[in-house]
Amino acid sequence: MSRSAHPAGPRHADVLTEGHYSAPAADLNVLDEKVWARTVTRDADGALTVGGIAVARLAEEFGTPAYFLDESDFRARCRAWADAFGPDADVFYAGKAFLSRAVVRWLKEEGLNLDVCSGGELTTALDAGMPAERIAFHGNNKTVAEIEKAVQAGVGRIVLDSFQEIVRVAHIARGHGVRQRVQIRVTVGVEAHTHEFIATAHEDQKFGIALADGQAAEAVRRALGLDSLELIGIHSHIGSQIFDMAGFEVSARRVVQLLAEVRDEHGVELPEIDLGGGLGIAYTSEDDPREPHEIAKALSDIVTRECEAAKLRTPRISVEPGRAIVGPTAFTLYEVGTIKPLEGLRTYVSVDGGMSDNIRTALYDAEYSVALVSRTSDAEPMLVRVVGKHCESGDIVVKDAFLPADLAPGDLIAVPATGAYCRSMASNYNHALRPPVVGGPAGAAGPHRRRDARAAKPRLVLGGVNK
Repeated sequence: MSRSAHPAGPRHADVLTEGHYSAPAADLNVLDEKVWARTVTRDADGALTVGGIAVARLAEEFGTPAYFLDESDFRARCRAWADAFGPDADVFYAGKAFLSRAVVRWLKEEGLNLDVCSGGELTTALDAGMPAERIAFHGNNKTVAEIEKAVQAGVGRIVLDSFQEIVRVAHIARGHGVRQRVQIRVTVGVEAHTHEFIATAHEDQKFGIALADGQAAEAVRRALGLDSLELIGIHSHIGSQIFDMAGFEVSARRVVQLLAEVRDEHGVELPEIDLGGGLGIAYTSEDDPREPHEIAKALSDIVTRECEAAKLRTPRISVEPGRAIVGPTAFTLYEVGTIKPLEGLRTYVSVDGGMSDNIRTALYDAEYSVALVSRTSDAEPMLVRVVGKHCESGDIVVKDAFLPADLAPGDLIAVPATGAYCRSMASNYNHALRPPVVGGPAGAAGPHRRRDARAAKPRLVLGGVNK
């Protein structure tokens, strides 16, 4: 019987046999610095601390589940990206990964720009003091109201995603008497080595305007013909959680080829090229992400080489790291509720959160690490699957990992590298309360996003009238 035809559903046939998961670490108490934030360590009693604060104290004050964000680590990563690319390039933090007013202030202070993709993110950015000229506005279906707000605010660039949007932005800009700076997002036909749902540069998907069949060239033609638009460059994004730079090389070559065609047809050399983001981080010890300076050099070399071959001036490069900055800076803290050994398979460890605070495992088949953090243990390792409390068999937080065999209800465990997309994609499934995001300088902690309040008692609705 095939896995997809399993009588209890495909998830019930998804049992990993021996050898399909990594061997346990020699010491389960050791924290791999690749996957944990920089100020995370263990104190003399073996408990995890972040910024010098013990997790037991954090759990008592803020409850579980909760996300804990290391401000010093976040700021350090911002500086590393800014230093790597230098003053002749632009680094836009991708706000969709995680955004709060505090994060906007940190970005502003550390000299990074901000990429937003909704009216809500734009409002957060502006309200927290990010200068509008340092904001880029993305999205495949921006509403008229969102475009109005962006144009009125004076955002530094709007990334055009369709032929309809070219006309829409031009019309709104003309109505406000401004010449709006724009880029055109193109799909370059590069298949990034990533999950189907986060690969964004092949033609059969919703983002951008395809290079194939001359569509991108036609989009450039239309944008250049509209007086209320200032076309400053081409934008490309090939996917997410990418470690291999080969995809960027192919993408850059095709974008530069378009720049050369624009020059030859219109006599215009567009001054900017945005290569997007999507650089991977370490979710497990097996991941090996590149450092910002390596990425900056690789991208600069690729663009320079391709432009020299096409006899073009090298354009100003922009990149959009989101996950690569905020992902490693946070962990999610849970309390263990039940422990269910399945002889010959694995042990199911249920926690007080789940897919409502981290949908990525269910949605993308994402992999994570996990550690016992309220204490250390010398017990033998046991193979576990960390699951949530939701009414879904796919409610999995960590598919397969090792925890000490003396794990008990009430223990605190933590999943690192949850800064990106976990809180941003959190939900109230089963009427769960979305967890708080707690962060601050070393030795202090305060909420960036508070835990959802308990909902008021619903009123009975009969015949369309609230009773």
